[in-house]
Amino acid sequence: MTTTSTEAAAGPDTVIADARERIDALDDRIIGLIQERMAVSAVVQQTRIASGGRRVHLSREMEILARYRDALGKPGTNLAMTLLELSRGRI
Repeated sequence: MTTTSTEAAAGPDTVIADARERIDALDDRIIGLIQERMAVSAVVQQTRIASGGRRVHLSREMEILARYRDALGKPGTNLAMTLLELSRGRI
């Protein structure tokens, strides 16, 4: 992250407070997106079950795990597992 002239002129407490506000706003957006993801996943599961399929599609979950791992490294796998658990429950 580069320092702008505005950040350089502000004291560290101001920079930190501003950054924390941005983090809080990002966290609110992330939580909203996770809740949206959970709702969409519920539709997929309900539709699959109603048509005689299984609740969980393991090959699809492996694709999701790989996507997060490729983008974020090993911690991405843990994040994806948490998202999958939130979206479909424990298996």
